[in-house]
Amino acid sequence: MSGNKTRVFLARLAKLPVFDPNGDKVGKIRDVVVARHTHSKPPRVLGLIVEVPPRRRIFLPIGKVRSFASGQVVVSGMVNLRRFEQRPNEILVGGELLDRKVTLAENNTSVQIVDVAIQPDRAMDWHVSDYYVRRGGGFGRKSESFVVPWDEVNGLTGTDPNQGAESLIGQIDEMKPADAAKTLRDLPLGRRLQVARALDDRMLAELLEEMPEEDQVEILGVLDLERAADVLEEMSPDDATDLISELEPTQASRLLQTMEPDDADDIRRLLSYGGRTAGGLMTTEPVILNADSTISEALAIARQEDLSPALASQVYVVRPPTETPTGRYLGAAHIQALLREPPSTLVSAIVDSELTPISPETPLADVTRYFASYNLVAVPVVDEGGHLIGAVTVDDVLDHMLPANWRDMEIRSDGETASTPLPSAEQTGLSDG
Repeated sequence: MSGNKTRVFLARLAKLPVFDPNGDKVGKIRDVVVARHTHSKPPRVLGLIVEVPPRRRIFLPIGKVRSFASGQVVVSGMVNLRRFEQRPNEILVGGELLDRKVTLAENNTSVQIVDVAIQPDRAMDWHVSDYYVRRGGGFGRKSESFVVPWDEVNGLTGTDPNQGAESLIGQIDEMKPADAAKTLRDLPLGRRLQVARALDDRMLAELLEEMPEEDQVEILGVLDLERAADVLEEMSPDDATDLISELEPTQASRLLQTMEPDDADDIRRLLSYGGRTAGGLMTTEPVILNADSTISEALAIARQEDLSPALASQVYVVRPPTETPTGRYLGAAHIQALLREPPSTLVSAIVDSELTPISPETPLADVTRYFASYNLVAVPVVDEGGHLIGAVTVDDVLDHMLPANWRDMEIRSDGETASTPLPSAEQTGLSDG
């Protein structure tokens, strides 16, 4: 490696762009991999975890890094695009070292790791040289931060059940939920559960919605009953229902009894429908308005940040009450129609009454055909009495059409065939047979 030979603080590398020798961007840094600590010599830097489009994380050996300079990383030679898999002797700096509580060898004082510095030796092998640590703080006390050599810190040879998660949560908070969920899943199991406990209810709910059921169940299982119920309440009703259905009946029953009655009732209602029907797919919380609501009121609701694009694309007009199951369903209005009319216009004046709602018993195959036939992103679901009980969105349909492990499959952008074939009609349940 040529160029900068001074020490480099690793927390500052997060998200830095990585360029090849021709100046083309390869990706961005997500973490740094070091060898597990020993008492005899400084931990060796093994390489970088680089995220390359589209959302694949690869391992870049430290020997291929030509320089850390000017807010970017430059590599030499070809980059292997094989997915990164962590080995037992490897530690992720961002995922497993930052915020970790250790002790100083000199006086056994407790400190917390804020950053990790690396430096090359004469053979140009990079090793951990120092730790930037913080001591004290909390309850109005002033904290003190300073740098200590690697061999003056104890408590890094095992795992720390009390490791903090502030730095990692800060990174996750800036990601899209799907990317943040993948970052969490890529952590070692113990660290993953540790970080999950430290996330607030809203953020954890968003990440759980982007995870496979087995990971959802695993994380929910380490939360106490009250916390697990709070997280389920933050999830969309359809996603919470899917998760509840994967739990042991006794655990599911206890959670439903602990949740707020309105939230629990929504889930119980969804559980009463078949999983591959409109009722099992729908959410009970679409955008619902009274007939005397104006377009400006509708647009104000559609602007809410916590609404998914599919739910925000369409509003449903009903007679009171506006909580599902509502009064008589009057029709739906697409966001484009709302934008074409004066803000003071009543939504009921522009509803699309020709969009026929579906029943909760409609099978997945028919729901899918309905979406495709009319180029829809959301469909209202109405019961026998003409009451709106929910809406099915296109993302819910896709979730049930794709194979169970679709989140683990590579997204190919080079026009080549993916390593795992797409499911057949029989596998998705969409065959006519």
